[in-house]
Amino acid sequence: MGTALMLIVAPSLSSQDVGVLLREDFSDLENWRSLYFPKISRHTSYTVEDNGTATFLRAEGDGSASALVYQSNFNVYDYPMAKWRWKVENIYQNTDPETKSGDDYSLRIYILFRYNPEMADFFDKVKYGLAKTLYGEYPPHSTLSYVWANSEEQDTIITSPYTDRARLVALKKGNGKTKTWQDEEVNILEDYRKAFQEDPPALASIAVMNDSDNSGQKSVSFLDYIEVFAYANQTSNRRGM
Repeated sequence: MGTALMLIVAPSLSSQDVGVLLREDFSDLENWRSLYFPKISRHTSYTVEDNGTATFLRAEGDGSASALVYQSNFNVYDYPMAKWRWKVENIYQNTDPETKSGDDYSLRIYILFRYNPEMADFFDKVKYGLAKTLYGEYPPHSTLSYVWANSEEQDTIITSPYTDRARLVALKKGNGKTKTWQDEEVNILEDYRKAFQEDPPALASIAVMNDSDNSGQKSVSFLDYIEVFAYANQTSNRRGM
């Protein structure tokens, strides 16, 4: 819908009171926009499926790549937590995550940190200005990508083979838990500081992607819900605190 996010305060949970900023249960895709990439003509299919008791997102890739981006931003210092439930039917075979040709995953949850031209130096202003001319909008300042890794040998945090402004965090690795729903909870702020050794920009958004354009393989993956929130004791996350 593209409207401002509404603050929802969950019921009291003792000392672990939770403030929920957003929760997406995928009853539809009105809050999301498609993101396509230059020179990639085959796009991943994203559909809402209903099993009679719940709805969920189905992502089907076949030598393809495209993403869904949530249309509103949030402040990671106010709401540093995210959780979701995901499932992949299969992972990709014979891929090397350290190379561009191996940079494919059955499912990724992206945190896209917004570029702020007012905080940028001259060279970044030129670089991001050119990118905006080409694509119609600024690319992210940086990204965290939570992935279901293809190999059990993949390091938990790696740098993207495409850019040093992107880090991949492997929450699940290999084939062991495929075809089963898995619950995840992450601290975005802590993960960013660990991955980049610095504080992130304040504003971020969420994206979801199933991509297989490099490997040419097929996969099906699912996302039951995704939520952004903060625990009551996370009120001192501001930079420098």
